[in-house]
Amino acid sequence: MSSRTDLSNIASGASDMTHVVLTFDNNKDAGTLYGPFDENLARVEQKLGVSIHSKGNQLSIKGEHTAAELARRALDYLYGLVKGGTALTASDVDGAVRLVQASEDQLSLPTLETKGKLSAAQISTRKRTIYARSGNQDAYIRALERSELVFGIGPAGTGKTFLAVAYAAMLLERGMVDRIVLSRPAVEAGERLGFLPGDMREKVDPYLRPLYDALYEMMPADKVERALAADVIEVAPLAFMRGRTLANSVVILDEAQNTTPMQMKMFLTRLGENGRMIVTGDPSQIDLPPNTKSGLVEALGILTDVPGIVTVKFNEKDVVRHPLVAAIVEAYDRKDRNSVRPTDKNA
Repeated sequence: MSSRTDLSNIASGASDMTHVVLTFDNNKDAGTLYGPFDENLARVEQKLGVSIHSKGNQLSIKGEHTAAELARRALDYLYGLVKGGTALTASDVDGAVRLVQASEDQLSLPTLETKGKLSAAQISTRKRTIYARSGNQDAYIRALERSELVFGIGPAGTGKTFLAVAYAAMLLERGMVDRIVLSRPAVEAGERLGFLPGDMREKVDPYLRPLYDALYEMMPADKVERALAADVIEVAPLAFMRGRTLANSVVILDEAQNTTPMQMKMFLTRLGENGRMIVTGDPSQIDLPPNTKSGLVEALGILTDVPGIVTVKFNEKDVVRHPLVAAIVEAYDRKDRNSVRPTDKNA
């Protein structure tokens, strides 16, 4: 491998403390790993409560045994990304820490660890490679690989929609499917899109913009535009999906919490031969009219024991946007939990 590890316990009276030395085989790559002014190392220090010092191509990690080992595995994994040509960001560093913590807690799939090395799931196209940045993201990508119908459920910023579109783009590029169909309930327009100006794509663009953004991340812009013009990538508003059978396609339904039960059943029964469906949504963000049941919530209950369907649930720990997003999600969840307690107490 590209790095060497030496371990030793720090002097008597502190046997639970460990000193780990990592030696890398390339000074330039090691510098990229460290980041400007060692900011990546500082980030790992902060996240795991260890002390890290660099000297050339060598790192010295000191801290509580488990924390030091997690830091070693995270840095070793990040060095592998650097060797593969990845320009590290703060999100990559945070993701590596989340992954080693998930692996330590045995919350992720067994395949997260390969021969003692962290091995996160990935999605690759000619333009970009995306690596899982949390245990649940790892489970989600692997679920997309093995199942024809996957539900990705959880709060904003966890990557459920982005990864779904990225995976669809990869299958299209490899010729494993003939087209991608993007769908999203236009709740704000009451699914009555006829009064909006423009053609079908222009009518629904505001609702599908997050899906387009992910497409442009994974594919060159000119290819996306040509695919849209040729209906290889198709915009299909949920209201207009009835009566279709979608074979040899990846079909993505985003914001599925805003479907009615009838719409959800209609959508799920569009799956055709060699088809894949990915349904994403956040049951805590339902925008349906009062007293209208969410089709997503109902489907998750009805389809629990159906073979071949996989549901991956994300939480605030999987948020990969700005750190404040995770804090905001947690604050709202805490408010919702607290608001229920008085009712429970009086019951």
